[in-house]
Amino acid sequence: MPGSAPAVQHDAGERIRLRAEAGPNAKRCRLATVLSPAGFRDLFMLDPSVIFLNHGSFGAVPRPVFDEQERLRREMEAEPVLFLARSLDERLHAVREAIAGLVNPASPDDLGLVPNTTTGLNAVARSLALGRGDEIVVSSHEYGAMLMLWEEVARIAGATVRVAAIPEPAPSADEIVDAIAAVVTARTRVLFVSHIASVSGIVLPVARICAEARRLGIMSIVDGAHAPGQLPLDLSAIAADVYAGNLHKWVCSPRGSAFVHARPEIQGLIRGPVVSWGWKWSGDDAFQGRFGWPGTVDPTAFLAVPSAIAFRRAHQWDAVIRSCRDRLEAAITALEATVGGIPAAARALRAPQLAAVHVDLGHREPADVQRMLWEQSRIEIPVERIGELTVVRMSVQAYVTDEDCQALVDALAMIL
Repeated sequence: MPGSAPAVQHDAGERIRLRAEAGPNAKRCRLATVLSPAGFRDLFMLDPSVIFLNHGSFGAVPRPVFDEQERLRREMEAEPVLFLARSLDERLHAVREAIAGLVNPASPDDLGLVPNTTTGLNAVARSLALGRGDEIVVSSHEYGAMLMLWEEVARIAGATVRVAAIPEPAPSADEIVDAIAAVVTARTRVLFVSHIASVSGIVLPVARICAEARRLGIMSIVDGAHAPGQLPLDLSAIAADVYAGNLHKWVCSPRGSAFVHARPEIQGLIRGPVVSWGWKWSGDDAFQGRFGWPGTVDPTAFLAVPSAIAFRRAHQWDAVIRSCRDRLEAAITALEATVGGIPAAARALRAPQLAAVHVDLGHREPADVQRMLWEQSRIEIPVERIGELTVVRMSVQAYVTDEDCQALVDALAMIL
């Protein structure tokens, strides 16, 4: 049995009192209390019997944001035609402006609304005029569904997907850039990378990668599923041709809220996911129109986004992220000491709230260890493979306590 680990410790932080708008039409929310994880746990609706270390998969919605979406749904049901046909366009414009304040595009008009990053990236990838012999470069840490997308796009076009193998564990940004540059050829037409890799939690140097793609005349597309709400974002500085990001994960918006951002020069290439009302190829609102009305849907997830942004502002979210990072780093240190864990990336490359640690499972399969953690300890956490590494991926959101992290350390030590 490995030696005992140092306990995971963290300063719960100070209490604050702030007011903030809960939404565009909502009343003032109550004075906030916070920076205690236990206090945040009361603001989410998670099962108290579960140690939830998997916020990164589907997110979790704070109760005030959930209540705002329910209020919007009641308003829609009271007069569906007024809500959907007469006032929705104006309200969605306000949502794009709220998102713009979070991610800093050149203009809110460069944002299209989509239910998730996968939908946005599908719309982009399947719009590209690729041909036989063209190449698409991706990194070895991309999300599985996105690898499937590019393989399908390549199959239809007669193109090829080339995978840049990121060193494992990832030691530096320079080595990541070099690994990607090593597989780029004169035939490369698209360079696709994640901002934060889904399984490993590595923060890729996307601004540098996009700058190199631009220098070579290659289209750069960034999967930002995990970045909004976890990293400070400046889309104008990153300067990707296309950047898609989720709002339902780390921004704490309802599921069904995401965006796709495209530079004006290439917006005309992108068809959008659905041809419906609002579709047109030219005009100031053409890009938003192609990502607009998809048919009759429930748009309240989008309309609740300003409420989620206000919730974060009211609870001093920059300080929350710093607190989460400290807790995550303490958990990584404890896993290193207890089970010989090896972080999937150097600290400078680790996301503040999402990280993977390689653990030697011996003869056990990752799925079996994940199941044992759930059945024996009620710990919800993914255990997966990245190349040759088997990793446990931790998500530390505001509601995760030191005791939650220590429970993971103790449970893995017992299993292994």
